[in-house]
Amino acid sequence: MKYFFLKEVEKYLLQNAFHIKSIKRVANNTILIEFNDKNIIYFDLTKSNSFIYKKHSTNEAFKDFNAPFDLVLQKKFNNSNIEKICLYNDDKILNIKVQNKSSYKTTTSILQVEFTGKHTNIIILDENRCILEALRHIDEFSSIRVVKVGIKLEELAKKSFIPKAITPILDFDKHLYKIYENIEQNKFLKNQIQKISQINKKKQKLEQIIYSLESKKDLENISEKLYEKANLILSNLHLISAYQKNLKTLDKNNEEIEIKLEESSCASTYANSLFNKAKKAKKKALKINIEKNNLEEKIKFFARMIVNLQNSKNIDDLEFFYPKKNKNQIKTKKSEQCEIFFFGIYKIMLGTSQKENIFLLKHAKASDFWFHLKDMPSCHVFVQNSKKNIPQSVIEQAAKLCAKFSLDSSGTYKVDYTQRRNVKIQHGANVLYNPYSTIVIKI
Repeated sequence: MKYFFLKEVEKYLLQNAFHIKSIKRVANNTILIEFNDKNIIYFDLTKSNSFIYKKHSTNEAFKDFNAPFDLVLQKKFNNSNIEKICLYNDDKILNIKVQNKSSYKTTTSILQVEFTGKHTNIIILDENRCILEALRHIDEFSSIRVVKVGIKLEELAKKSFIPKAITPILDFDKHLYKIYENIEQNKFLKNQIQKISQINKKKQKLEQIIYSLESKKDLENISEKLYEKANLILSNLHLISAYQKNLKTLDKNNEEIEIKLEESSCASTYANSLFNKAKKAKKKALKINIEKNNLEEKIKFFARMIVNLQNSKNIDDLEFFYPKKNKNQIKTKKSEQCEIFFFGIYKIMLGTSQKENIFLLKHAKASDFWFHLKDMPSCHVFVQNSKKNIPQSVIEQAAKLCAKFSLDSSGTYKVDYTQRRNVKIQHGANVLYNPYSTIVIKI
């Protein structure tokens, strides 16, 4: 925190702050102070990254903090009159001295907000500068300056510096709002880059799997050779002695061939193991194209996810498309057979491949709402629901998801939707549906 900025804060508060209506902690390192009436300022005391700012929206739900620090903070400063505001010792330490009148007596307390690098802290002091509570308690093993309840606060050694001559900020109120906008923008860009990087890693991993997949033709050739080898061993069992290492015989083209035998098992057992390997290779050959198609569909989904993250306008958009997972959610994610989104209280499920679309069609409830692009191939989207109708905003969000993850070009599209009870499966993920409604959306 720059000294000249804190001087501007001091000047602003001296002109605009006479009373503290309410004060509380709203994040781990952030307190909110409402001066006078609705003049709300946030003090973020994150070490090496502290801010003072204002924001237009103040109706968000905050976490409740009930630590001793929070109880003392509210007891000493809620509905208190400001007696003095200054930069203590002409340093980067903001002091707000208040008087709080109760039915019994008037008490004096000091809120010391320190923007001093490694000593960054919020400390509550009495009129004799004894510590009543602190955001961060510091013992003698962590620092030469101890911050503990009940002791007198030692003075910080003031760093010698020459304050720069800075042009005063004309509209400081506007400047405080701008600080918050910049914080949010930086946070948004950081989250956006992080989430896109995570999706890219998943996409590249699938691309590597596709690259390493054996071809159908190769698997069929492997299967055919294993069958031939096993049949040759069985047809020559009477010529193979115990512990024989090699078998020389003629192949189907009447050419001499040498087959290496396993010493650890008899020839018939080894032949059966070759038959099993041949069957697995043949089965894999039949399914390899399906596996490849499913992987390609998943890669397309990740590519479209990246585009949606790139087009996001704020953190809420980023969290909708790719929310941060809690530790307990990471384990359940592996068992999910579709993509999950949350819009308010509604759970939206999206199939990224034919396999996932079939899964959703089979497991959705009759009351769930189903979405699909009109007269076009698309992913299947379901909104979990137990009522007859869902809000229009949810319909629009689900329809947009359906279009955004089915198409690569922007435009206006029609999306049909109805409840799952009206959808009949024909073959695979192909369906017939009636009655239904249609919504026009733009992406």
